[in-house]
Amino acid sequence: MASRVSSEAPAPGFSVPVPALPKLGRTWYRRGAAYWLCRARTTVFVVLALALFSLFAVGLYAGVRDLLPATARTVWDGVQVAASVVASVWGWVTQRRGHCEALLDPPDPDRTLRAARDHDRRVPGRIAAGRGLVLLAAPVMPAIVAYLVGWSAAWLTVREYPSEVGARRWLEERRSSSGT
Repeated sequence: MASRVSSEAPAPGFSVPVPALPKLGRTWYRRGAAYWLCRARTTVFVVLALALFSLFAVGLYAGVRDLLPATARTVWDGVQVAASVVASVWGWVTQRRGHCEALLDPPDPDRTLRAARDHDRRVPGRIAAGRGLVLLAAPVMPAIVAYLVGWSAAWLTVREYPSEVGARRWLEERRSSSGT
Protein backbone atom coordinates (compact mmCIF):
# COMPACT_ATOMS: atom_id res chain seq x y z
CA MET A 1 0.00 0.00 0.00
CA ALA A 2 1.33 3.43 -0.88
CA SER A 3 2.09 5.83 1.91
CA ARG A 4 -0.16 8.79 2.47
CA VAL A 5 0.98 12.12 1.11
CA SER A 6 1.48 14.70 3.86
CA SER A 7 -1.10 17.03 2.31
CA GLU A 8 -3.80 14.33 2.49
CA ALA A 9 -3.70 13.84 6.24
CA PRO A 10 -4.10 16.65 8.76
CA ALA A 11 -1.25 17.26 11.14
CA PRO A 12 -1.70 15.72 14.60
CA GLY A 13 -3.91 17.88 16.80
CA PHE A 14 -5.72 19.53 13.89
CA SER A 15 -9.26 18.68 12.91
CA VAL A 16 -10.56 18.15 9.38
CA PRO A 17 -12.37 21.27 8.11
CA VAL A 18 -16.05 20.95 7.24
CA PRO A 19 -16.39 21.13 3.44
CA ALA A 20 -18.65 23.74 1.84
CA LEU A 21 -21.45 22.45 -0.39
CA PRO A 22 -23.08 24.34 -3.26
CA LYS A 23 -26.02 26.50 -2.09
CA LEU A 24 -25.67 25.29 1.53
CA GLY A 25 -22.12 26.32 2.32
CA ARG A 26 -21.07 24.85 5.65
CA THR A 27 -24.51 25.22 7.21
CA TRP A 28 -25.36 21.57 6.45
CA TYR A 29 -23.09 20.39 9.25
CA ARG A 30 -24.97 21.92 12.19
CA ARG A 31 -28.39 22.22 10.49
CA GLY A 32 -29.24 25.29 12.52
CA ALA A 33 -31.15 28.42 11.58
CA ALA A 34 -28.78 29.33 8.75
CA TYR A 35 -29.26 25.90 7.16
CA TRP A 36 -33.04 26.15 7.28
CA LEU A 37 -32.89 29.68 5.90
CA CYS A 38 -30.88 28.33 2.94
CA ARG A 39 -33.46 25.60 2.40
CA ALA A 40 -36.32 28.11 2.74
CA ARG A 41 -34.62 30.47 0.28
CA THR A 42 -34.30 27.64 -2.23
CA THR A 43 -37.93 26.68 -1.74
CA VAL A 44 -39.17 30.24 -2.23
CA PHE A 45 -37.05 30.65 -5.36
CA VAL A 46 -38.27 27.35 -6.86
CA VAL A 47 -41.92 28.11 -6.03
CA LEU A 48 -41.66 31.57 -7.63
CA ALA A 49 -39.90 30.19 -10.71
CA LEU A 50 -42.52 27.46 -11.09
CA ALA A 51 -45.33 29.98 -10.63
CA LEU A 52 -43.92 32.19 -13.40
CA PHE A 53 -43.33 29.21 -15.66
CA SER A 54 -46.84 27.96 -14.93
CA LEU A 55 -48.35 31.32 -15.90
CA PHE A 56 -46.34 31.29 -19.11
CA ALA A 57 -47.39 27.69 -19.85
CA VAL A 58 -51.07 28.38 -19.20
CA GLY A 59 -50.94 31.42 -21.48
CA LEU A 60 -49.25 29.41 -24.19
CA TYR A 61 -51.75 26.58 -23.78
CA ALA A 62 -54.66 29.05 -23.90
CA GLY A 63 -53.37 30.31 -27.23
CA VAL A 64 -53.28 26.80 -28.67
CA ARG A 65 -56.63 25.93 -27.05
CA ASP A 66 -58.33 28.88 -28.76
CA LEU A 67 -57.50 27.33 -32.14
CA LEU A 68 -59.64 24.26 -31.36
CA PRO A 69 -63.41 23.96 -31.94
CA ALA A 70 -65.61 24.25 -28.81
CA THR A 71 -66.29 20.52 -28.41
CA ALA A 72 -62.65 19.62 -28.96
CA ARG A 73 -61.67 22.20 -26.32
CA THR A 74 -63.75 20.48 -23.68
CA VAL A 75 -62.32 17.07 -24.52
CA TRP A 76 -58.78 18.40 -24.72
CA ASP A 77 -59.13 20.15 -21.35
CA GLY A 78 -60.25 16.87 -19.78
CA VAL A 79 -57.29 15.09 -21.32
CA GLN A 80 -54.97 17.79 -19.97
CA VAL A 81 -56.36 17.48 -16.44
CA ALA A 82 -55.90 13.70 -16.46
CA ALA A 83 -52.43 13.98 -18.00
CA SER A 84 -51.44 16.63 -15.46
CA VAL A 85 -52.45 14.46 -12.52
CA VAL A 86 -50.51 11.51 -13.92
CA ALA A 87 -47.51 13.71 -14.75
CA SER A 88 -47.32 15.25 -11.27
CA VAL A 89 -47.34 11.80 -9.65
CA TRP A 90 -44.79 10.62 -12.20
CA GLY A 91 -42.54 13.61 -11.39
CA TRP A 92 -42.79 12.88 -7.65
CA VAL A 93 -41.99 9.18 -8.09
CA THR A 94 -39.12 9.89 -10.50
CA GLN A 95 -37.50 12.31 -8.07
CA ARG A 96 -37.94 10.02 -5.04
CA ARG A 97 -36.43 7.07 -6.91
CA GLY A 98 -33.51 9.20 -8.02
CA HIS A 99 -33.05 10.45 -4.47
CA CYS A 100 -33.03 6.91 -3.06
CA GLU A 101 -30.50 5.82 -5.69
CA ALA A 102 -28.30 8.83 -4.92
CA LEU A 103 -28.41 8.00 -1.21
CA LEU A 104 -27.00 4.54 -1.98
CA ASP A 105 -23.87 6.15 -3.44
CA PRO A 106 -23.79 9.73 -2.16
CA PRO A 107 -21.24 12.04 -3.78
CA ASP A 108 -18.26 13.28 -1.82
CA PRO A 109 -17.75 17.08 -1.66
CA ASP A 110 -15.41 17.12 -4.67
CA ARG A 111 -17.88 15.20 -6.83
CA THR A 112 -20.67 17.50 -5.68
CA LEU A 113 -18.69 20.61 -6.66
CA ARG A 114 -17.77 19.11 -10.05
CA ALA A 115 -21.42 18.23 -10.69
CA ALA A 116 -22.52 21.78 -9.78
CA ARG A 117 -19.91 23.28 -12.13
CA ASP A 118 -20.92 20.92 -14.94
CA HIS A 119 -24.58 21.77 -14.42
CA ASP A 120 -23.87 25.51 -14.49
CA ARG A 121 -21.87 25.07 -17.68
CA ARG A 122 -24.71 23.21 -19.46
CA VAL A 123 -27.57 25.51 -18.46
CA PRO A 124 -27.16 28.21 -21.17
CA GLY A 125 -27.24 25.61 -23.96
CA ARG A 126 -30.28 23.91 -22.49
CA ILE A 127 -32.11 27.22 -22.23
CA ALA A 128 -31.39 27.99 -25.89
CA ALA A 129 -32.57 24.54 -27.00
CA GLY A 130 -35.63 24.74 -24.77
CA ARG A 131 -36.96 27.89 -26.42
CA GLY A 132 -37.76 26.08 -29.62
CA LEU A 133 -39.07 22.98 -27.89
CA VAL A 134 -41.53 25.02 -25.81
CA LEU A 135 -43.38 26.07 -28.94
CA LEU A 136 -43.62 22.47 -30.10
CA ALA A 137 -44.81 21.35 -26.65
CA ALA A 138 -47.44 24.08 -26.29
CA PRO A 139 -50.43 21.71 -26.57
CA VAL A 140 -49.20 19.64 -23.60
CA MET A 141 -47.60 22.37 -21.48
CA PRO A 142 -49.93 21.86 -18.48
CA ALA A 143 -48.76 18.24 -18.16
CA ILE A 144 -45.11 19.28 -18.46
CA VAL A 145 -45.55 21.89 -15.75
CA ALA A 146 -47.36 19.33 -13.56
CA TYR A 147 -44.39 16.97 -13.91
CA LEU A 148 -42.00 19.74 -12.89
CA VAL A 149 -44.20 20.67 -9.92
CA GLY A 150 -44.31 17.05 -8.72
CA TRP A 151 -40.56 16.61 -9.21
CA SER A 152 -39.76 19.89 -7.43
CA ALA A 153 -42.10 19.18 -4.53
CA ALA A 154 -40.41 15.82 -3.96
CA TRP A 155 -36.96 17.41 -4.23
CA LEU A 156 -37.76 20.20 -1.78
CA THR A 157 -39.31 17.96 0.88
CA VAL A 158 -36.48 15.49 1.42
CA ARG A 159 -35.00 15.28 4.89
CA GLU A 160 -31.42 15.38 3.68
CA TYR A 161 -29.81 15.86 0.27
CA PRO A 162 -27.40 13.19 -1.04
CA SER A 163 -24.62 15.79 -1.09
CA GLU A 164 -25.05 16.23 2.67
CA VAL A 165 -24.91 12.48 3.29
CA GLY A 166 -21.81 12.17 1.11
CA ALA A 167 -20.10 15.10 2.82
CA ARG A 168 -20.93 13.68 6.26
CA ARG A 169 -19.46 10.27 5.31
CA TRP A 170 -16.42 11.93 3.77
CA LEU A 171 -15.89 13.95 6.94
CA GLU A 172 -16.27 10.87 9.18
CA GLU A 173 -13.74 8.95 7.06
CA ARG A 174 -11.22 11.79 7.29
CA ARG A 175 -11.70 12.18 11.04
CA SER A 176 -11.42 8.45 11.73
CA SER A 177 -8.28 8.13 9.59
CA SER A 178 -6.66 11.15 11.29
CA GLY A 179 -7.38 9.73 14.75
CA THR A 180 -9.30 12.74 16.11
